[in-house]
Amino acid sequence: MNLKQTLSKTLDIILPPRCGITGDIVDVSGMLSPVPWKDIRFIAEPYCDTCGIPFDFVTEGEMICGSCIDNPPHFNKARSVMVYDDTSRRMILAFKHGDRLQLINGFNQWLLRAGRDILLDSDIILPVPLHRKRLWQRRYNQSAILAKSLAKSLPNIKYRPQLLSRTRSTPPQKGLTRKERQKNIAGAIRMHIQDKNLLSGKNICVIDDVYTSGATLNECAKILKKAGANNVYALTLARVLL
Repeated sequence: MNLKQTLSKTLDIILPPRCGITGDIVDVSGMLSPVPWKDIRFIAEPYCDTCGIPFDFVTEGEMICGSCIDNPPHFNKARSVMVYDDTSRRMILAFKHGDRLQLINGFNQWLLRAGRDILLDSDIILPVPLHRKRLWQRRYNQSAILAKSLAKSLPNIKYRPQLLSRTRSTPPQKGLTRKERQKNIAGAIRMHIQDKNLLSGKNICVIDDVYTSGATLNECAKILKKAGANNVYALTLARVLL
């Protein structure tokens, strides 16, 4: 046993790992206790091949939801780990605002599984950017923590968090209609790239915590494709079922 493993075991004895939601003692840091675990609604097939929204039944051929048919998004594929409901909301808010950063261990494994197809095809991974005012208030960008953790697990992917920045502090998207969300985010995200060939032909994976209407992820994809990206994928912890 090396020094790092010894120190980890010692800390687990002094400060045993606890569930990020209930506070109950668990075996490994980042694990959930049985109560919240059984209530998680993981998203699995069948779902829309484009945006990843779950379907109630399987149909023949390519499965595309009505929204993606009527208004094709700029991103090529989006995948999410779970449905955004009371249980997942508690976890994400604890991670986002409650400093329960130990949840990243479980989140990372879930994202790797849910986004396996798009992560294996990605060259670069980056988070949805946070405006400096919001970053100062929260002290960290939860999407950047998720993206960095995934990049460490995937040696084929480069982590490039500075490619996108949010130049305008937008009002919260909560309570807005789809069109209002699109208008709210339009022009608020910019590209920071000096090498014009950096994204040429590359596949990019954008990470966020929650997919609501897809407006923010769509804006990121539009900008990245304009800069030369080949495919842009989106991967989130949770998905709101509108």
